[in-house]
Formats: sequence, C-alpha cells, structure tokens
Amino acid sequence: MQNILDEFLQNSFDIRKDIIDETNKIEDELNPIFLQIDKIKEYNSLKVLDAMRKSRLSDTHFSWNTGYGYNDAGREKTEEIFTNIFKSEDSIVRPTIVNGTHALTLCLQGILKSGFELISISSKPYDTLDQVIGISDSYHSLKGQGVIYKQIDLLENGDFDYPQIEEAIKSSKLKKMVYIQRSKGYSRRKSIMIDDIEKVVKFVKSIDPEAIVMVDNCYGEFIETREPIEAGADVIAGSLIKNPGGGLAIAGGYICGRRDLIDIIAQRMTSPGIGKECGLTFGTTRTLLQGLFLAPMIVSNAKKGAVFCAKLFEHYGYDTFPLFSDERSDIIQSVGLKSKEEIVNFCKGIQKAAPVDSFVTPEPWAMPGYDSEVIMAAGAFIQGSSIELSADAPIKEPYTVYFQGGLTYEHSKIGAQMALNEILK
Repeated sequence: MQNILDEFLQNSFDIRKDIIDETNKIEDELNPIFLQIDKIKEYNSLKVLDAMRKSRLSDTHFSWNTGYGYNDAGREKTEEIFTNIFKSEDSIVRPTIVNGTHALTLCLQGILKSGFELISISSKPYDTLDQVIGISDSYHSLKGQGVIYKQIDLLENGDFDYPQIEEAIKSSKLKKMVYIQRSKGYSRRKSIMIDDIEKVVKFVKSIDPEAIVMVDNCYGEFIETREPIEAGADVIAGSLIKNPGGGLAIAGGYICGRRDLIDIIAQRMTSPGIGKECGLTFGTTRTLLQGLFLAPMIVSNAKKGAVFCAKLFEHYGYDTFPLFSDERSDIIQSVGLKSKEEIVNFCKGIQKAAPVDSFVTPEPWAMPGYDSEVIMAAGAFIQGSSIELSADAPIKEPYTVYFQGGLTYEHSKIGAQMALNEILK
C-alpha cells in the first residue's frame, strides 16, 4: 500500500521522491507525539459532549427566529454550551461577530474607558489591534477615549517579565486590564501555555485583585485540556472560524467570562438596555454546534500537521519555531525562510494543495491593518477560515511564514510537502 501511495504522490502531486522517503521516516518518529495529541483530543471531545448533554441540546434548538431574535432558543442554548465548556459564568456567541479582531475589540471597548490602563504583558498584540488600541491613529481608538496603553515585552526566552509587570501595576492608581495574547501571531516568541497563564494571573491578582485579566484565545482552543478561564482569566475571546468552529461554522466569534463583564460587553455589542436579549443566529446554530462537536478532532489534526511541518523543514535545514518536539499552545507553526522568493514559493505550494482555488497563484498585497505587504495562501470552504489549511507571512525580514490548520492531518501533511517541493524546485 505504501508503494501505491508514494507513486500517487509523485504522479499526481509531483512531489520529489526524497521528500516522500523522508516523510515515511518522519511519521514513524512522530508516533509518540501523535499519541499524546490523541489523548488530549479524546479528553476535549468528551468535555464538549458532556457540555451538550448537560445543556439538554435538542434538534429544536436548530430552528431560528426572525426580526429582533427575542427568545432565540438556539442562540441561548449555544451560549449555555460555550459557558459550560469554557468554565465561565456567561458567554456571547454570535454569527454577527465578523472575526477574532472584532470579538477582541468588543471586549476592549466594552470594558475600558477613561480612567483605565491597558497593560499588554505578552509583548505587542496583533497588528490588527493597532488602531483599536491607538498604537496607530484612529478616531475610535481607546487612546482617543482616554485609555492609557502600556506594553511589557516577554523575555528573550518567551517568559513573562515579572519585575516589569509588578512595577507597571504598582506604579499606577488607575483601574487596570492586563492583556495576554496566547498565540504567537506574527512574532517568533513561543505561544503561552495554560500553566504559564495561571501563574501570571495569580501574580497579577496578588498585586491588584481588582485587575481584569483578558486573554486573546485565538488559535488556542482545545490545544490543551484546560482553557484560560480555568487558569484564572476574567474574560476570553476568539473566532468561530478558527478552532472552535471545527471547520463548519460559517462565521462568528465568541466571548466567555465573568457575568458582569459579559453584560457590559453585550451592551457595547448591541446597545445599552438591550445587551444579549436581541440578535438573530440566521439559521447557523446547527452547523456551529456540529462544528463545535467536531472541533477537538479537527484541532488535533491541525496540531499534528504543525508538528509534521516542523519536523520536515527541520530535516531540510530550516529554522522552525516551535521545534517539532516542543510543547504547543496553538496550531501555528513558524518556518524561517531565506528570502521573499522562498516565502512566495512556500505559499504557492500550500495553495496548490488546496481543495478550493488550487489553480490560483497567491501574491503579496497591502492588507489593511498591516505595516508591510502580506501574502496569504488559502483554499478554504469557509472564506478566511484559519482552522482550514492556510499559510501567510508579512513580506519583511526575518522571512518567516506561518503555517496553520488542516481539517484532516493528511491535508496538512500534503500541504507541507508541496510547500517544501515548491521551494526546492
């Protein structure tokens, strides 16, 4: 059977024989790591199943209302299930949240106002939040509303800078939000493990018990057996077309946390006095919840694909971060390349491996919210879905491409093979 598979890869996908031979060796070496990933998948699958059972989910919850969406049973049941899974007091789960940045913005603009200080302790957040915070000018920025922003970079080894965090908290009498971005984003730092989040949250609360700790949970859901609320965070946010949507959610975002915080965020989302009481689900409840049910399995496939990608590119002499053997807290794999041309060829390989738009050639472009050209490769069933296989990179030094997703491990694997194949041509 292996010979048939190898011949198919060569004949139909034009993969070099040395890459195929190396893949066969790599997969044998990765079996112990894959077994551990499967154990986490099983635990999280049971956790999701248990939440749905306890919430008494029924097919009646897959119908939807019109107009204002009062008493939308599917919406309310979905938010109950998310609250159960993420161990929070309340949740907002809406298809009208357009992406992860929107979910994060609702939290920041809902909670923060003049008299607050926002302290990012995991270095600079995603570039897409620059105008939200006020790092870049915007009429609607937090800075323009009187919110003070302070940034504390992680140490060179990726750990939190505890002395600087302590000084920042103690040096100001303002109300504070401490912000943590779990995933590495467009940086070469390590993603933040749940144990590290728990440790720093305890530290922050020991200095200022009233400080609000917010975690950007994008790309991190179901990677470990715990989520940030269980580690002491007050509020978390993410996108439904990343991990928790399982490749089936067609749009949306979620926010989970303390009930009082969810209430004020909901009033920012809709209007004061309305909050969570209105908002249609537009018939998306069934696919959203079915995707959530599959999400632990889908995330484990993407995680295995990232491990494989790291191992393959390490063998061919490329710098990868994290290493294939490192612990992970998101689905993103960074690969250090040598030039703009290698970045473009990597992304061409990913695009050629796509089930949708495989014939399209990705090119760098000036993407809104970023300070350099960005190239993105994605042939997804859901536009912009980062749990489906994709790759993207800012076109600037160091030439680092970010590989993520894969609804199946096999798709993630062929994507990595074709990316390397394009570079080595």
